[in-house]
This record gives sequence, structure tokens and C-alpha cells, in this order.
Amino acid sequence: MASNDLLINYLPILIFIGIAAIMACAMLAMSYMSGKQKPDVNKNAAYECGFDAFDDARSKFDVRFYLVAILFIIFDLEIAFLFPWAVSLGEIGLFGFWSMMVFLGVLTIGFIYEWNKGALDWE
Repeated sequence: MASNDLLINYLPILIFIGIAAIMACAMLAMSYMSGKQKPDVNKNAAYECGFDAFDDARSKFDVRFYLVAILFIIFDLEIAFLFPWAVSLGEIGLFGFWSMMVFLGVLTIGFIYEWNKGALDWE
């Protein structure tokens, strides 16, 4: 009898998963039925970073793609550090606040440096 009570506790989760699956299938079916299906060579070609998929592998690659990716990773990690810091700010006190201000200052200086060097300018 105890195992049935335990399974009944999971019933709302199973209902939620079932409704989510039905809604996902319905949205896919509606987009397939309402969208125009006229594929051509360009639409079916693989797309990566704006380069031709079947080009020479030894061609020169613009370093700005890497700079943008590194900047994204830096600021993505910054956000990942800000959330736990904000949650525990009441416990870590003034030292934790100023430590984060130093961290944000270093990231801001790096961002300004990248901006001044023209890493964010796209031709």
C-alpha cells in the first residue's frame, strides 16, 4: 500500500510531462502544416560562421570570430558568478561585496580594452 502512495505523489509530474509532450507535438505539427515547404540547395546547405561548407580547410580564418566567442564566454561566466553572489550577499557581508566589485572592475577594464582595440568593430 505504501508503494501506491509513493507513486500517486508522482502523478502530477507525469501529467505535466504528458501535457508538455502533447503540446510540443502539436506545435511541431502546426508549424509543419502552416509553413511553406520549398527546400532548395542553399536552404539545405550546412551553415557555420558564414563560411562555405565545402571550401578549402586551409583558408585564412578571421580572428574576430574567436574574439567574439571569448568575449561571450567571459561575460557568460560573469553572469554565472553574479547569481550565487547575489543569493549569498547577506551572509558574506561587506568583504564579499567589495570582492565582487573588484571582479566586475577587472572585467569592465578588459571590456574597455577590447572595445578600444576594435575587437567589437565589424566591417
